[in-house]
Amino acid sequence: MTAASMSDLAPLVPLETRDGLLLDVRPAYAEDEGLLAAFFEKVSDEDRRFRFLAASRNVSHDQLVPLTRVDHWRTESFLAFERETGALVASAMLACDAVMDTGEVAVAVRRDFRGRGVGWTMLDLLASEARKRGLKRVISIEDRENHAAIELEREKGFEAHGIDGDPHLVMLEKRFD
Repeated sequence: MTAASMSDLAPLVPLETRDGLLLDVRPAYAEDEGLLAAFFEKVSDEDRRFRFLAASRNVSHDQLVPLTRVDHWRTESFLAFERETGALVASAMLACDAVMDTGEVAVAVRRDFRGRGVGWTMLDLLASEARKRGLKRVISIEDRENHAAIELEREKGFEAHGIDGDPHLVMLEKRFD
């Protein structure tokens, strides 16, 4: 399924990365499970491990369900398509706590689109959506070895904190005024 064939479900939001790459972004739906499964095959093994905090060659149905069956308020999952080809190049998620105070964010970018500003743009989108929902902060849980994500999040104003009892993970936090 391409961006165009799903555009009747939700309008495509045009975004441009800092490198000038044009994206069309829309929410994910249950019908996107196969599309996301194929997308995660084009994400590097290391990036897939960083995204799910577990090593696996494939993303399972149980891992895809939370990305495709969301309520579109407390939890939102976005898909970013390259405008020129319609190819899915990124997945981004915002998952809010029950009191709508804190949202956890996660972004995955196809390996051949890394370094083109896609992650930066998707993180901006997630922060904007968090503000629309009235959240006070967003967090990201990262493997300490995920230097690229940690650096990106720090550039976007996140502060790093250790996680008690787990020397392999770090929580990055961005507060909204």
